[in-house]
Amino acid sequence: MPQLTRRVLLSAGAALAAPALRAQPAWPSGPIRIVAPFPPGGSTDALARLLQPHLNRILGTNVVVENRTGASGAIGTAAVARSAPDGNSWVLVFDTHAVNPSLIPNIGFDTERDLTPLLLFGTAPMVLTAHRTRPFKSFGEMAAAAKAKPDTLTYGTIGNGSLAHLTMALVGKAAGLQLVHVPYRGGGPLSVAAVAGEVDLPVATRPAIGAHIDSGALVPLAQTGATRSPSMPDIPTLAESGVPGIDARAFWGFLGPAGIPTPIKQRMEAALLEALAIPELRQRVLALGIDLEPQGEAAFAPFLSRQIATWGQVVRENNIRPD
Repeated sequence: MPQLTRRVLLSAGAALAAPALRAQPAWPSGPIRIVAPFPPGGSTDALARLLQPHLNRILGTNVVVENRTGASGAIGTAAVARSAPDGNSWVLVFDTHAVNPSLIPNIGFDTERDLTPLLLFGTAPMVLTAHRTRPFKSFGEMAAAAKAKPDTLTYGTIGNGSLAHLTMALVGKAAGLQLVHVPYRGGGPLSVAAVAGEVDLPVATRPAIGAHIDSGALVPLAQTGATRSPSMPDIPTLAESGVPGIDARAFWGFLGPAGIPTPIKQRMEAALLEALAIPELRQRVLALGIDLEPQGEAAFAPFLSRQIATWGQVVRENNIRPD
């Protein structure tokens, strides 16, 4: 091939490749937003803010945490689902993410189609507790009191249709208890109400109410996992308390909009795993009561699908409606 012709062809190829190269800018190229879809004081907010300074350093850009609350986390999640898939918008979800598709009509996004499930941080059972002023100190004593006076004992959760609400619906049926549900707008408001004694039986994860268990303001009656959590080895399970067959664990996961380029997903996942490997951060996350078991997209996506199917069935069978 003549040298001139070869140079012309190479120049033309470079010209054609240039737009493609320009279409893939370096990432991150600006601030990164992590949406915490619940109010400050709850576990999603706490975890996001623990990660924030480490991600600032690892990614070399400004990472901001934005609280966009409402509809059991669906409003903040919808905002991210509608964002450009450029790696600049993410959401840190809680277990309500798997319940909302069955609970909220016209949610505004398809949970499995419109979002990228990047990383599952970990899980944790919830804890059924009693305010210290109440006369029962075990699940059996509480059940006896509930049966003696049906529809008088109240239990509080982070919201109608939350995992705690669905779990207590299962517990009520299995144990023959008639309890009154009192929903709050997130872990922070529930925590305040719990320590004030506004409800008889606060039900939440250890990240939300663990400090009040440690202080003695709340008495733990049972945890909702199939086995005892390493973070709560002294609290019996529901099965140990006479209510077998229930395994309800909260989870925390990191998602972005669908269509994020693979290199960006890989770098963000690597940044999160690097942060979680820092001993100080890891200890602080474990202190929240989260049993860390990070899993990437290949495992997180089917996990979410199973959760959506399981809790959707509970919503339908118990005719649960949103607030």
